[in-house]
Amino acid sequence: MRKELRRILKKMEWRMTSISELQRADVILKKLSVGMDEEENRKKIKRVRSILRRQKYLQRKKLYLRIMTAGAVLILVLIILTVSFFAHAGKISDPSIDETEDTSETEYADSESIELVMSFTGDCILGTDEFFDWNTSLNAYHEAYGGAYFLDNVRDIFKKDDLTIINMEGTLTEESARLEKQFAFKGPMEFIDILSGSSIEAANIANNHSHDYGEKSFQDTVELLEKNNIAPFGYERVQVLDVKGIKVGFFGIYELDDHLTRIPQVKENISTLKRQNADVIVAVFHWGNELEEVPDSNQTTLAHLAIDEGADLVIGHHPHILQGVEQYKGKNIAYSLGNFCFGGNTHPAEMDTMIFQQKFVLNSEKKIIESEINMIPCMVSSEVDFNNYQPTPMEGEEAQRIIEKIQMRSDAIAFF
Repeated sequence: MRKELRRILKKMEWRMTSISELQRADVILKKLSVGMDEEENRKKIKRVRSILRRQKYLQRKKLYLRIMTAGAVLILVLIILTVSFFAHAGKISDPSIDETEDTSETEYADSESIELVMSFTGDCILGTDEFFDWNTSLNAYHEAYGGAYFLDNVRDIFKKDDLTIINMEGTLTEESARLEKQFAFKGPMEFIDILSGSSIEAANIANNHSHDYGEKSFQDTVELLEKNNIAPFGYERVQVLDVKGIKVGFFGIYELDDHLTRIPQVKENISTLKRQNADVIVAVFHWGNELEEVPDSNQTTLAHLAIDEGADLVIGHHPHILQGVEQYKGKNIAYSLGNFCFGGNTHPAEMDTMIFQQKFVLNSEKKIIESEINMIPCMVSSEVDFNNYQPTPMEGEEAQRIIEKIQMRSDAIAFF
């Protein structure tokens, strides 16, 4: 027995590395401890067995670590091989790019590509109707809280993008001669501070409330926008804005009463922007039917025509509710963005809205090589039960509810 003990201890001096050897040594020591009478020797054997068990644990730990390391290396190798295969095969590409195009145009280094992010909103009425209750009007909120209040919850979003574009509905003027119509909107000229401090770069002015107090009110609004570095566009007026060396062209069409007779204007505006060497063309339409969830045939016809003629993006508004988003020939159409900073109603029929963001990536030749959209679900108010004129992004279940609504209305487009 003592010879066995000496042999085991000698092996331990050389640090046994085999788990099976450690197990066998432990069994022998256990037998030795049973057959020995001296208490002191039994304690020594017990200590040796404890050391053996520790050695066995360390050996197992090393074995598991080796297995895990080998597995991780194998997975990494497989990922690298898979990515290399698909990259080589040309499968990792944006679905919005026509597959018949020469893909060599997209093979540029990241340092040569330019990313452009634009944010779009729906109807902004920065004032009220003179027959509305002044106490609950947007004007009363401006008097109480100032211009910065209204876009406070979305300002950071607008500051982070490259361009923010609104639909400027209504007028900012001191004119008092109201047109004969059911609703006519205006705000004092100082209400431009709602926009000027919130990173708004452009505004569509082609809509059914842009002349509510006559031609002078329209001109007042246009001049005020320009003085505050907000580019107005719409009707015959087009705009080309230079952003990061990219020329972005905008035109706005007021469709409501004219429908498809606006086709020549769509073609002419796009042709004008092409002559001005616009790299990206955005078509904005004020169209459709109020409170209709699905675009009508006039909307879809004009949207598709605009893209056929060379527009890269189509944005719409007027129905006062959200409509769906469609892809046509790889280009996006947002048919209605609903209301936004909306002084036209204290209790809108639909409080849901969104900020529609379009990201384009252009290569060194200023050709679009990637397209991605981001729909930021919002409500027109930070209050749930009434409109306090402060559009607010939603989170959690409310955000998901709005996204699902947009998806449902997008799916419905195909059936009409």
